[in-house]
Amino acid sequence: MRKNLRPPQAVRAVRFLLVLICLVALVATGACTAARPNIDDAPDGQNALPTRQIVIGTMITEDILPMWIAESEDLFAAAGLDASVQTFQSAQELSTALASGAVEMAMTDIMVSATLCASGTPVRIEWITLGADREQGRFGIMANPESGYTTLKELAGVPIGVGSCTVPEYVMDKLMEEAGVPQEQIVGEEIKKVPVRYEMMVAGQVAAAALPGSLLALGEATGMVLVADDRGSANLSQSVMIAREPFADSSEGAAALAALARIWDEAANGVNANPEAYRALLVEKAQLPKPVWDSYPISTYPLAQMPSAQMIDPVLDWMLEKGYLKQPLTYDAATGVFQL
Repeated sequence: MRKNLRPPQAVRAVRFLLVLICLVALVATGACTAARPNIDDAPDGQNALPTRQIVIGTMITEDILPMWIAESEDLFAAAGLDASVQTFQSAQELSTALASGAVEMAMTDIMVSATLCASGTPVRIEWITLGADREQGRFGIMANPESGYTTLKELAGVPIGVGSCTVPEYVMDKLMEEAGVPQEQIVGEEIKKVPVRYEMMVAGQVAAAALPGSLLALGEATGMVLVADDRGSANLSQSVMIAREPFADSSEGAAALAALARIWDEAANGVNANPEAYRALLVEKAQLPKPVWDSYPISTYPLAQMPSAQMIDPVLDWMLEKGYLKQPLTYDAATGVFQL
């Protein structure tokens, strides 16, 4: 009986075609997975989580409290992350660590974030840590009672201790403007280190100082005069969690940031529900001065959310006007990215 055989060349061609189709399908599937990992496919995204340690940089400030809670309660490990919080003594040290890649993410402010991007270290804002509303975080101007200054208008033309290109300087400028003080009569005296600035105000070496909430509280407890703060003003100040763009855009970075945002929310919900349970941790980690250990108001913390353009754009405009930016910088509220 005669068999109907295919020529060997035809068989080889069919086999080659089938192999080619399979390879194309595998490559296409791999490209999609690499481009956008689906974190929800695995519990807490652990299939894509990095195996190396993630260091979260921060200054010594209450703004990072939910991450200190996460560290103390082993929330990082529970989510499959090897993460830790590292404190820095100055914004310059923290910026250097970000620029060098020693830390991949940090809690900082809009000014530092914009300056890093403008100087060639692209970072992306991930969420607000404090400042979703004006009750979160506090900055203001304080005077020594012996100076005799009690209003912002009285401080027109008077040197005020402050650090350049900082949240206290921005709040100082805006509060003075709201009080009707002309721009040319808003005078800052450069005192970069915040504790030194406070001590010089107490000693009468500078008439007034622009300070963060912890030192305003200390001053109020020890007889200094609160001239003004931003609680009765527009929402002027935000601190933010940022990440280096190469890390944020990688598969492991995206998975880690998604897990860290969930951890932030869990810890923020905890402190918002029972703030006094975390007073001892806040006192220790934020190094609050002893006179306010029992009285310092513990802030509420926002759940992880992006800052709006209405929060960021005025700060960028101010930085440009002051000469801290050499060219305009734009902010994309959908992605958290700064662009020249």
